[in-house]
Amino acid sequence: MGGYGSGRPGYKQKAEDCRSLDVNRLHREGCLEPGRMGNWVWSRDGREIARIGYRTEDDRFVLNYRVRLYGGEWDDIEQSTRLTYAPCNFGNKRPYFICPGVVNGRACGRRVGKLFSGGRYFLCRHCYDVAYTSQSEARYDRMLRRANNLRMALGGEPGSAHLTAPKPKGMWQRTYQRKRWEIQWCEDQANHLFLSKFRHVLSDDELRMYFDT
Repeated sequence: MGGYGSGRPGYKQKAEDCRSLDVNRLHREGCLEPGRMGNWVWSRDGREIARIGYRTEDDRFVLNYRVRLYGGEWDDIEQSTRLTYAPCNFGNKRPYFICPGVVNGRACGRRVGKLFSGGRYFLCRHCYDVAYTSQSEARYDRMLRRANNLRMALGGEPGSAHLTAPKPKGMWQRTYQRKRWEIQWCEDQANHLFLSKFRHVLSDDELRMYFDT
């Protein structure tokens, strides 16, 4: 069958603002077993905010739902998306969606792990030009976020104003030291990138202090 037009909007949508279907989560929940049917539910703070009907055929995942765009009429949609599997370690198989989108008359066909509700259909992020919020962050912000994630993974608080947490029980000492080094490297990189971006507002003395010039 042919693909689905994306109806790509004129602005870059954020992945966090779109409902999505994660093929790996569906697989873990048993939703990809042939003959399975039911409803997939999205919730927020323990409260249901949306649901969608589905059924699984031998090599297809079929969605049934209603959609209304820009205040128009409600449309009943049945979307069929091909499934494929790739072998992984220890004899297991990993599922993927084959994106059914068509953009500018060209079929997508990408093998993807997620589909997004960026318009009338559930398509991959490339068809809808969907970006993750982190992709629009400055590089120094990404470095700080990475350092903070590492700090919290060790059981500490985010931010360089806090001491790095002690080694968690059961963690190898060399692993702990590697994570501490990575935190320090990320924070040093963030500082250097930030100062480089705004060096035009620094005085000559500050430039010599920070950049040894």
